[in-house]
Amino acid sequence: MPSSAKPHSLTLGAVLNDTARLMRVRFDQRARHLGLTRAQWSVIATLARNGGIKQAALADLLEIEPITLCRQIDRMEEGGWIERHPDPQDRRARLPHLTAKAHAILEQGRALAAEIYAEALAGLPPDTEERLVGILAAMRANLSDRRAEPAAKAVVRS
Repeated sequence: MPSSAKPHSLTLGAVLNDTARLMRVRFDQRARHLGLTRAQWSVIATLARNGGIKQAALADLLEIEPITLCRQIDRMEEGGWIERHPDPQDRRARLPHLTAKAHAILEQGRALAAEIYAEALAGLPPDTEERLVGILAAMRANLSDRRAEPAAKAVVRS
């Protein structure tokens, strides 16, 4: 069936979006005992991978507005998950850092995510995860290495 004739639910974008949404829902369902929301977990996981990052850059990575992240970090700081340290490069800035409490929960969250990945990949060939990650990483590189085409030249695909 040509890609233009595929039902909307079988397009690449729809399948990627639906799968990501279902994985987020599953994480929320199974992570309640950790005492974190998905948004808080996203901040912790992203900070763990990008320590010493400024809040504006962290907001970009999380695809949220800086003021939204600031409020989130304020709440997480009150909850003991994050503390802000002075930025050695900019005396006006304070960088968010994970506390021992956040580091302690990090492995539990990662283990939970691994269980959800295994659930999602159940019944598929053993090398599926490796192949899928490679394909998606190449797609990400293709999209991040190029600037968006001007609207007049862009090709729209369904």
